Amino acid sequence: MTTHTWKTAGLAALLAVAMGGTALAECTPSKWGPDDEIGAANTITPERVKAAAALVKQGKTQHLGIIIDKTIPAFGARNLSVTILQPGQQWGEMPFPNGFIYNDDIFTGWLGIGSQLDTLAHGGLHNEDGSYFYNCNEAAEISQVTGMTKLGLEKVPPLVARGVVLDMAAHAGKEHLDAGEYFTADDVKAQAEAQGVTLGEGDVVLFHTGWTDHVLPSDPKAWGSGEPGMAEDVAEYMAELGVLAVGADTWGVDVVPPQNPGRPFQGHITLLKENGIYILEVMNTGPLIEDDVSEFMFVLGPSRLRGAVQAIIDPIALY
Repeated sequence: MTTHTWKTAGLAALLAVAMGGTALAECTPSKWGPDDEIGAANTITPERVKAAAALVKQGKTQHLGIIIDKTIPAFGARNLSVTILQPGQQWGEMPFPNGFIYNDDIFTGWLGIGSQLDTLAHGGLHNEDGSYFYNCNEAAEISQVTGMTKLGLEKVPPLVARGVVLDMAAHAGKEHLDAGEYFTADDVKAQAEAQGVTLGEGDVVLFHTGWTDHVLPSDPKAWGSGEPGMAEDVAEYMAELGVLAVGADTWGVDVVPPQNPGRPFQGHITLLKENGIYILEVMNTGPLIEDDVSEFMFVLGPSRLRGAVQAIIDPIALY
């Protein structure tokens, strides 16, 4: 485990560097063919779904999403609000003769808030060679103000898989990792061995750092200003394994400040753009750790909002 200090003006500056960085932006074709829009979801098979279901031993279920509201810290300018209305029911008016009344709600906000799914349309790479998202999709061709024309949220199938949660805080011998503290691929391998689990193709791998459980309630500003997370070689290791998704109990999964200055969110590039692996942010991993659960059945049916690039989610762990 290593801790780094923040050495730049902030996330906005780092993202600007990343978008114009030195990493090559040559397109990486999907191993599932030129028409592929679901990436690692191709690893979901009937056999793997049945194997995941066999992990349900106790009959317990657990929310992997956290409760969110307008106070939740969010990346950049992201925010949300909910407004409750009673249409046609003002001043004693009744919309129906039998007295039935109802509330409606208006949601105003960004979809990348709280527990969220990053689709393959969320993160790409731009430099002098071009701007690409997953499977050689050029940014200018598929990114429209009204929604993505390819790789959108509606393309994501039901994500059902074996889930594995690794307690990286325990590996470091502490309640929670600190902002800027990263774990490496060797750390991941060691903790998997310590928990007696193996990682493989089609898995959903979640990292527990303790960051949300221990920092968000007491210091939300600090929680949203930095985070522990993956070293760059962890994303590369996940890609080698061929996992379905990678997540953590942090708002960005990658370590912030970054392991290498000038390369923020490099894991997003490796996972999303290069390998079609989904990212799950702000996962509620604490209860699984408390229940001494290492593997479980992971189930997520994301909303099917056409053209969206992210989604507020609540996956379910069954064990």
